[in-house]
Amino acid sequence: MAALIPGQPTPIAPHAWRVLGRNPGMMTGPGTNSYLLGDRALTVIDPGPVDPEHTRALVDAAAAQGKTIEQILVTHTHRDHSPGAVALAEATGATLLGPDVPDDGLQDESWAPARRLRHGDVLDCGGVPLEVIATPGHVGNHLCYLMTEQALLFTGDHLIQGSTVVIAPPSGSMAAYMNSLALLRDYRIDTMAPGHGDLIVEPMETVEKTLAHRREREKKVFNALDGQAVTVQELVTRVYADVPDFLHGVACLSLEAHLIKLRDEGRVTHEQGKWSV
Repeated sequence: MAALIPGQPTPIAPHAWRVLGRNPGMMTGPGTNSYLLGDRALTVIDPGPVDPEHTRALVDAAAAQGKTIEQILVTHTHRDHSPGAVALAEATGATLLGPDVPDDGLQDESWAPARRLRHGDVLDCGGVPLEVIATPGHVGNHLCYLMTEQALLFTGDHLIQGSTVVIAPPSGSMAAYMNSLALLRDYRIDTMAPGHGDLIVEPMETVEKTLAHRREREKKVFNALDGQAVTVQELVTRVYADVPDFLHGVACLSLEAHLIKLRDEGRVTHEQGKWSV
């Protein structure tokens, strides 16, 4: 495993480096991982939040290799991943590429890509091909990026090391998330470089464990609806009894995403803010 040291460019694969942001926290773990990749020139994935020191670390990492940053991509537009793009583009002249911004009040409104990326697009990152894989779920505009020659997948918040991710409606969708996880089975992936935490070196095992975890949580949600109509806040203490109380506010988001999936499948009902079977 490569060291997680803020601001220090760390090689993670041929033509790929990680620079850890300086924003550790409950939702970000050690911080947001920014990545540089490319041969003749560099592309940055997820420049992180607004932080002049982190922007300078990315510029300096490119300069140390004698290369220019030509493109800036984001996996999604949550505020710990994309706001740093504006300052980095101003410092380098790089082009912004990525998804549109969902209108759910949880996004980085400063993100404005010159080109919208779509599933199946293949980018030239300084002589290194990078394939775009649409992975909605954590948020509706989420993308992963696959370095096909290295079989290295930049996962953003689709999968992170050591934890599960929050699925926050309305843009986040549990059904879409589980479908996007299953989609990864179709690709050759040897290693995952997540948005938070260290490299994931057993990627398909992680996919299957995450799917199993979500199915088991969904079963708990359904079984906890024992005939009495309840709110999400009442239900969370039953379904997430294995999670510390201070995390129940965040757990309510994923719980609601599970309930919406069950409702759309016709298995539960939702009336006047309460859920029931």
